Amino acid sequence: MLTTDGYLYLVDRALDGMATTLTGLGDELVNTRPGLPGANSPYAIVTHCLGVMTFWGGQVVAGRDVDRDREAEFEATGPVEPLLERLRAARKQFGADVEAAVPADPPRGVVPPKYRGTPIGETQGVALQHVYEELAQHRGHLDVTRDLLLARRVEAGGAAPSLQ
Repeated sequence: MLTTDGYLYLVDRALDGMATTLTGLGDELVNTRPGLPGANSPYAIVTHCLGVMTFWGGQVVAGRDVDRDREAEFEATGPVEPLLERLRAARKQFGADVEAAVPADPPRGVVPPKYRGTPIGETQGVALQHVYEELAQHRGHLDVTRDLLLARRVEAGGAAPSLQ
């Protein structure tokens, strides 16, 4: 079975990858949406991930009331550095929520109706696994978005920034 340290290691890998991608894109591209219907900007993708961590770790697992505007997450914009600061703060709180979790116990807080009666809504452990599922999914989503934005920039005659 996965340990708390092992779980948080995987969460950190996803978040560190997101931070690297945001930093590589910089303020110029982080708020840009690729030219696809319904596409989100890198800033919005990461803002959504922070909302997932705060809601599922804070409300569902820890039992705190969390005021979340999920739709606004996809409209969020701003510079990279404050977003990275929010990422660090959310990771710290999420780590405390994970440390206090009792994986086999039911959630301490309200589970969204969509997830009631599913394994995600039955235990704190599966709710936390759902957070990782979202982070891993959106980490890949973020990198594909980055690739599309950089390809568009190159096609327009610009240079792609070094992401190393």
